[in-house]
Amino acid sequence: MRIALAIGDAGGVGPELAARLLTHPEMAGRDIIVAGDASVLAMGARHAGVSLDLPVIGADQIRAARTTNDLPAGHVLLDLANGAADRVALGQSDPATGGACLQNFACVLQLAASGIADAAMFTPFNKHSMRLSRPSYVDEIGFINAILNTDRSGREFNVLDEVWNARVTSHIPLRAVADALSVERILSSLRLTAEVMAGAGKPGARIGVAALNPHAGDGGNFGHEDDEILAPAVAQAVAEGIDAKGPIPSDTVFVRAIRGEFDAVLTMYHDQGQIAMKLMGFDRGVTLIAGYGFPIVTPAHGSAFDIAGQGRADLGATLMAARLGTDLARLNPARSLRPLPQGWEQRHLEQAPLVAE
Repeated sequence: MRIALAIGDAGGVGPELAARLLTHPEMAGRDIIVAGDASVLAMGARHAGVSLDLPVIGADQIRAARTTNDLPAGHVLLDLANGAADRVALGQSDPATGGACLQNFACVLQLAASGIADAAMFTPFNKHSMRLSRPSYVDEIGFINAILNTDRSGREFNVLDEVWNARVTSHIPLRAVADALSVERILSSLRLTAEVMAGAGKPGARIGVAALNPHAGDGGNFGHEDDEILAPAVAQAVAEGIDAKGPIPSDTVFVRAIRGEFDAVLTMYHDQGQIAMKLMGFDRGVTLIAGYGFPIVTPAHGSAFDIAGQGRADLGATLMAARLGTDLARLNPARSLRPLPQGWEQRHLEQAPLVAE
């Protein structure tokens, strides 16, 4: 299994976490292509107090590979020379670091889509930096769709050993959530959740569906969406053979999940699930972006500008992300190798519109 790893925002803990991961004993003997700037990775190693000496391979060498065995084994660096470390302002958003993240991310996506890597991974990005570089940037899913030219959007999952969390909407304003919900959108989210859980070795996953409104609307006293949208979507999913239950008040659904009633919880919006998941395991939580034919993983926490450069970043969630990406790739059948175009490492669709999830 080969992981393509994008170095995260240079102003945060992304480079430090990448360096820590690469030197962790569990990663010894693993095949990892690191995409990013050599000086930024070296800076991360200094912050982490570790020593790194990765062989550098070129984009043309990757493009010329006819099989994955044509590439060096172990850890190698694709030096994109896109972010001199001596110009990085730690703890600050910056268009230069955001632009480097976009390029790093586009590269690992293309490496995985081409079959050269089996999973794509990134240490934390900073969305503000990315938007400073590219105002059209909305979120990772919109960017992935543009890079891979896909007409099917994936979904973000937050993963802990105890429970998985999927969501119907993600990076949209809270006031827009109710209008964004529909029977078909919730049903498609339930189908994808069941599909992804099965691909992760959990067929027949039990899914609890979190209500939108307090007390699941309380019979219409606190809103009608739960009765008119969520309940019909759950009923249709059950008719299709999906083991779903709900809508369940969101203040109890995670309690029931961690007690063993559900394998996954489908929430209606971002923080409805994120708060619960981060309380349960901030230093273990992994974000999985699924639905693209290969796993895309990252630690669930952010770029941590407040501790950047201090050597204090906890590797726990990053290590869990690498484990999950590898495990999921092993569960999926081998994919054929597809050629990368000339100049592939420079392509990150700067003019392409990015649509919000």
